[in-house]
Amino acid sequence: MSGKPKLHYFNGRGRMETIRWLLAAAGVEFEEVFLETRDDLLRLQKSGDLMFQQVPMVEIDGMKMVETRAILNYIAAKHNLYGKDLKERALIDMYVESIVDLNDLVMRAPFQPADNKEQYFANTVDKATNRYFPAYEKALKDHGQGFLVGNQLSRADVHLLESLLMAEELKPDILAKFPLLQSFKARISNVPTIKKFLQPGSQRKPPLQEKDLPKVMKIFH
Repeated sequence: MSGKPKLHYFNGRGRMETIRWLLAAAGVEFEEVFLETRDDLLRLQKSGDLMFQQVPMVEIDGMKMVETRAILNYIAAKHNLYGKDLKERALIDMYVESIVDLNDLVMRAPFQPADNKEQYFANTVDKATNRYFPAYEKALKDHGQGFLVGNQLSRADVHLLESLLMAEELKPDILAKFPLLQSFKARISNVPTIKKFLQPGSQRKPPLQEKDLPKVMKIFH
């Protein structure tokens, strides 16, 4: 039996990608079991391993964990990526929840109908550059430590970096007006475990392509 966490999901980003990022940042090697068809998901559901009949599911430390936030909380706490005290944890949670909201906007982009894609793209860029990024820019300036919270890497930094890179895939110059976010991106990208995850051939997944949508939809619907 391998001691590595085992991730059950389709071979793409979705809600598992943030879990992959956090495990990689923590220096934890993991295995993946990909759902290729609807039958794969049905078999997993019938096995009794999915408490709420949905993925992501992660086998870790003798548990079969579901619910993305619960999985991330466990990994962060186990690997010292969740702050040094209750106040730091509260700040980290606050940042993470906003990052989840931003990521959801970006992840939904490929699923928009053709007649709504342009408007959805404009709205997403507007929210990123006028609501979220100014807040993170100010947080970095006010804190002055190189990290969002405390004086060491936390899950908030990992999740923010993932979100910034996703936003740049949507619009390459989206960080042009945010110098502190640009330097944050460069700095956190060079954390050795994260730098390794960003290299070609890692378990990081590419953006979902329109041609892949029918396969994903068949698995889950």
